[in-house]
Amino acid sequence: MPDFDGLPADYFKFFNELKANNNREWFNDNKPRFRESVQEPLAAFVEAMAPGLKKISKHIVADPRLNGGSVFRIYKDVRFSKDKTPYKTHGAVQFRHALGKDAHAPGFYVHLAPDKIFYGGGIWQPPSPALLQIREAIRDKGAAWKKATTGAAFQQRFKGVRGDQLTRPPRGFDADAPNLDDIKRKSFFAMAEAKPAASKKADFVDDVTATFKDAKPMMKFLCDALGAPF
Repeated sequence: MPDFDGLPADYFKFFNELKANNNREWFNDNKPRFRESVQEPLAAFVEAMAPGLKKISKHIVADPRLNGGSVFRIYKDVRFSKDKTPYKTHGAVQFRHALGKDAHAPGFYVHLAPDKIFYGGGIWQPPSPALLQIREAIRDKGAAWKKATTGAAFQQRFKGVRGDQLTRPPRGFDADAPNLDDIKRKSFFAMAEAKPAASKKADFVDDVTATFKDAKPMMKFLCDALGAPF
């Protein structure tokens, strides 16, 4: 696999054209281009990220395989969506925890669209048992949660934790509980944004790695809450 020296210009051009031609006929005609301009550069990016990730956590996986690895599939799940177009109009990579089997496990994420790129770490819509464990850990270990998410590097990089929230406290949690805003969350993540042009350079790997490093305290807290090594 070639070294990662930035995403090619045709990566973003491909997705702009796909957005205007989101149908199977166009995609099938452009499949070789998709592999060359999207899949292979993303796989090279995953491989380039592996050494830096190992220094952050030995339990986060960088898998450059095009099928079943860290690169997300381009095919949309349209079963519950009003938008029935078959393809995503962005590329994405998730570096999952070794114990995780899907996108709902703790991990690091990189989103690469023509109009926006962002990257960081966290856990997205964990199943109910895991969500309860995280909420209880935030309640019971509030000082550790605050330390993990309010440090200078974390705040400067991410401006805080994000994730959709309930309107009321979850069942079993007091309305005056410390850190209630975070307890009410259904996802927990910290993301930094950059201009798409940043991903066209080889040092994009260094920028993403540094961002993941700043998310490490929160990631460790989430993994500890779930009984997963970090």
